[in-house]
Amino acid sequence: MRVAEIKSYLAQFFTSVEVIGNADLEIHRVAKIEHASAGEIAFIANPKYEKYLSDTNASAVIISNKIAYNPPKENQSFIVMDDAYTGFVFVLEKLMPKSDGLEVGTHPTAVVQSQVPESASIGANVFIGKNCNIGERVQLHANVVIMDNCTIGDDCLIYPNTTIYNGTKIGRRVIIHSGSVIGADGFGFAPQKDGSYKKIPQIGIVVIEDDVEIGANTCIDRATLGETRIERGVKLDNLVQIAHNVVVGKHTVIAAQAGVSGSTKIGANCMIAGQAGFVGHIEIGNKITIGAQAGVTKSFLKEGEFVRGTPARPLREQLRQEAYQAKLKDLFEQVKQLEKALNDLKRGSETTL
Repeated sequence: MRVAEIKSYLAQFFTSVEVIGNADLEIHRVAKIEHASAGEIAFIANPKYEKYLSDTNASAVIISNKIAYNPPKENQSFIVMDDAYTGFVFVLEKLMPKSDGLEVGTHPTAVVQSQVPESASIGANVFIGKNCNIGERVQLHANVVIMDNCTIGDDCLIYPNTTIYNGTKIGRRVIIHSGSVIGADGFGFAPQKDGSYKKIPQIGIVVIEDDVEIGANTCIDRATLGETRIERGVKLDNLVQIAHNVVVGKHTVIAAQAGVSGSTKIGANCMIAGQAGFVGHIEIGNKITIGAQAGVTKSFLKEGEFVRGTPARPLREQLRQEAYQAKLKDLFEQVKQLEKALNDLKRGSETTL
């Protein structure tokens, strides 16, 4: 694919795309800028990588127009655009499409108790229970279990060893990675007088809307009553725990090892960093950022707010707390000196008397 063709392809999605240098160069692969060679395309969106630009052997480099650059070498070209990172994603998809798809059809070892469209791909040892609605072009990899009364929308991709419990409703173009469990019982137990716990029946369901991606070994619990809902466009990383009756708003992203307790509502377009934890029955507004390892113990509703720390606080307040904590050692030493001075004065006063 020539650089000129790549530019034309990107121009379908972006308003400002310019080629600097030789537009006739052939591109066959993508590569990291520090390791790229002739015939490969790389990108720079972060100024930290500018140091590689003058030495790279890549035939083409996608560059953010916010980065300063010298003219390319003779057998090189730069593709300059507003969003180099997303532009590179489009080029990556075009030049190196994923090849882990299944063949259309049902593997002879699969156990299928519901009607499956001819366009679906059902892998080895897959189990599909009764009264399920499986959409067109669905791909279920080896050992996937779909229990009774589930809905799997068109063009879903479910990787090996994933389990979908009874009644789960999954929209279109959803990707679920290996080892995830969708619809297991919520963690609900009533303490008894004798110190034991009585299990609370979990009779709700999980609803996952269109264009959601769920990372490996992530767990989303069914509701006690009603729904646990993951709204359109949400992206969950690996090892995320979503408890019963939680709502995650559209286009929110949650990084690895975060955990959300029951009946918490998270708004749209939020960014939640790794290992953040939420108590139950709170609400997070839209476009809120939660810092890594934050312990969120109360609701935050101000749109666009950044909170972090344990317990989580708005960023400015948290920074002040950190500054105070950094001074505690000096403050402790000062208090010790003041105590000593007061004791010396007291002893001197007693001696005078």
